[in-house]
Amino acid sequence: MQAGRLRHRVILQRSVKDQSPVTGGITESWVDIAIIRAEVAPSSAREFVAAMATQSEVTTRITIRYRSAISSLDRILFRGKIYNIEGVLPDPVSGREYLTLPCSEGVNNG
Repeated sequence: MQAGRLRHRVILQRSVKDQSPVTGGITESWVDIAIIRAEVAPSSAREFVAAMATQSEVTTRITIRYRSAISSLDRILFRGKIYNIEGVLPDPVSGREYLTLPCSEGVNNG
């Protein structure tokens, strides 16, 4: 992977649940895990057509260096927008050089 492609800074966030010691209620919030370099590329119309209906919500493809313990339960913040990670795809050669994250733009509760 060429370092020049990773020209964007994004924030990786993870959902955490906290229980109030007073009320016992559980609240969900998002915490920053890391600020990482990434390539953020909007999906093209051709990708939408080729993907058919199952991938119609994927609006952006984010590529990052390989990280363990990243999942579709995490999300990415970039330029004030929330990108929900729909999947984690390792690179096809080694599986440990970079990850491609198909993402949908949206709002998470919490």
